[in-house]
Amino acid sequence: MSGGPVHANDRASALSNEPSGSAGLGGPPSSGAPWGVAPSPRPSPARGEGVHAQPAPEDPKQAAAQRAQARDEAAQRDPEPSLARRFGQIGVLGWLIVLPTLAGLWLGHRLDRWLGSGITLAAALLMAGAGLGLWLALRWMHEQ
Repeated sequence: MSGGPVHANDRASALSNEPSGSAGLGGPPSSGAPWGVAPSPRPSPARGEGVHAQPAPEDPKQAAAQRAQARDEAAQRDPEPSLARRFGQIGVLGWLIVLPTLAGLWLGHRLDRWLGSGITLAAALLMAGAGLGLWLALRWMHEQ
């Protein structure tokens, strides 16, 4: 390459030896388009095409009734949790984070008083307790 400024097209042609979409140092995008050029969008499927293709009803009221029926069936298969259950989940998440944080702070404070080390261990164990609480909360959310 020359010593002048590098343009997007120069960079794409210089890196054309790398495999497309490589995880290396700046390979061209996986779409194959040069740098700075957005890939062309896929054409959208025609009406009625797709996985769940159904014939489109002639009457808009009939179409609305079919959509409402599909929503009702989906709600029967997977009901929404109650408000009390949601508040309970928020409470559990709060305690999962707060209790390890406070335990770390309390233990660190006790150790600092015993060792005479200021607030060093209290701060360190506070952060460790918060990290443990966040990890526990994340694990609990993934189990739900």
